[in-house]
Amino acid sequence: MRQRRAYAIAALLFLISIGFTVSAQESEETSPTYTDRGADRCLKCHDEFSEFPVMDIFKTKHAESSDPRTPFAKLQCETCHGPGSEHADMAIDDDEEERPPIRDFGHRGAETPVAEQNAVCLSCHDDRHRNDWRGSAHQTGQVACADCHRIHTTHDPVLTPSEEPQVCFQCHTRERSESYRASSHPLRYGLMSCGSCHEPHGSLTESMLRRSTLNQTCYECHAEKRGPFLWEHAPVSEDCTHCHQPHGSNHPALLTQRAPLLCQRCHSQAGHPSIAFTGDLLSGASPTAGLLLGQSCMNCHSQVHGSNHPSGVNLKR
Repeated sequence: MRQRRAYAIAALLFLISIGFTVSAQESEETSPTYTDRGADRCLKCHDEFSEFPVMDIFKTKHAESSDPRTPFAKLQCETCHGPGSEHADMAIDDDEEERPPIRDFGHRGAETPVAEQNAVCLSCHDDRHRNDWRGSAHQTGQVACADCHRIHTTHDPVLTPSEEPQVCFQCHTRERSESYRASSHPLRYGLMSCGSCHEPHGSLTESMLRRSTLNQTCYECHAEKRGPFLWEHAPVSEDCTHCHQPHGSNHPALLTQRAPLLCQRCHSQAGHPSIAFTGDLLSGASPTAGLLLGQSCMNCHSQVHGSNHPSGVNLKR
């Protein structure tokens, strides 16, 4: 009885081993394979005259084979694009059959899912600068790394501060129009970039800001507004956008509205009558003309961001 049981177990193990061998052979036959010559096979078609030229990649860090971290130190082109033997083996002039696809990059027109594309990039570039990529607005919005970055070129525009805004404006069209308003940050002059305020690879703040709050981001450049002040103006310490429109405005100093209308959104009739100031009050005989001319309310309340003067309770000095 025991001998029969041992024979049965041995036979079962033998059949299982045969099954694994057959499945492994089938997997090898059906799984795509890598080319035998790497980039040399790719360059037969993808030279400088092709629809998809790649020659400039040899001038970038990705093609430094002496650096073990780079794609060309591993499987060259196929490190990122995946096994390409079937794609490369088809004759160039064979128009009867569509060439088998490989992993392609870029959101527009790419067949490879965005998540798979980004996983390839993050296999190398998953460092502390991209800790917040997962769950960020760009990641959940199905933005591919190749939508912003250019790999097969010596010059990636998004890495140049003066050219980065034009890359961002391809999607953020409203911000593009705001940047051309009469008062704006100097984006179009190349003196700052979108990355001066925003972290494109994600952050823990709203709008992917580089600092923990909006005000702390603004204080990076406008340090004189940081304070602390003896006499504070409440909207200033709460949120700069209570009064300012950061991407551009047709009012001076990126204001959301001109004074005194801007000030009257919060300030009641205490101290001044809360009437609508119009052009009818510009008469020289009108005592309130000074509230409309020059800097309006700031003709008197010049320290609107706060004052350290002992008598600056009304932000006049």
